[in-house]
Amino acid sequence: MEIFGVPSALFGSQLLIGLINGSFYAILSLGLAIIFGLLNIINFAHGAQYMMGAFVAWIALTKFGVNYWVALLLSPILIGALGVVLERTMLRKLYKLDHLYGLLLTFGLALIFEGIFRDQYGISGQAYEVPDALKGGVNLGFMFMPIYRGWVVVAALAVCFGTWFMIEKTKLGAYLRAGTENPQIVQALGINVPLLITFTYGYGVALAAFAGVLAAPIYQVSPQMGANLIIVVFAVVVIGGMGSIMGSIVTGLGLGLIEGLTRVFYPEASAVVVFFIMVIVLLVRPAGLFGKAA
Repeated sequence: MEIFGVPSALFGSQLLIGLINGSFYAILSLGLAIIFGLLNIINFAHGAQYMMGAFVAWIALTKFGVNYWVALLLSPILIGALGVVLERTMLRKLYKLDHLYGLLLTFGLALIFEGIFRDQYGISGQAYEVPDALKGGVNLGFMFMPIYRGWVVVAALAVCFGTWFMIEKTKLGAYLRAGTENPQIVQALGINVPLLITFTYGYGVALAAFAGVLAAPIYQVSPQMGANLIIVVFAVVVIGGMGSIMGSIVTGLGLGLIEGLTRVFYPEASAVVVFFIMVIVLLVRPAGLFGKAA
């Protein structure tokens, strides 16, 4: 059986790979969009925080016997707590300055974090075993789908849309949005705006760590894993619109699928197709597909 002249197994496998990559693009770009949209900080340390999330899961398993399911909760909490410390001690001083200052600070932090893990564990990747409950696969007729990869897509979508609902449809989300647009009025209502801002950054960082734990059984855990991904994720954020929550989710998934299909029909362009689309979007709609013009 063929689809558009391509064997169905090859077409389906590349589509699944694209959907998995798109899930990581969506959840990472969502964290970036939350931090930029609500805090006006371009968090270049996001890739390093994704890497640290994977390493916390790997260390917890190899050193302390902590299983995958516990690590899936523990790692975002620990890395999110680190984000809270960074926000309170460093980033808070930069909110009223140009975006460039936050970018340079977080870029420096990313280099420090990656350097620490590279010195401790080298550049070779560390294997993380798929949990027993998610081993094996399912025959879909036209392709064989590993259960774990299907779980990654479901988990990423659940977290992404749960986050969107929290920010757009709940009272807490309304406080967050109002606190960044007019903090004086919100503070006058008795709401602790600095605490909300700290929570926002910590949650964005926790999303990166959560993605790192999801990625650990698929990709090797290495100090470079975040650096290899963050440039593409920034391109996704630009295409979707800086600060757009829904834009990050839809664009991340869509670009992952486009990247997967490109591998089928024109493999040579698969590494640059996202950036090609970014150039076109910036020329036609500089604010991004879902962004609002300044």
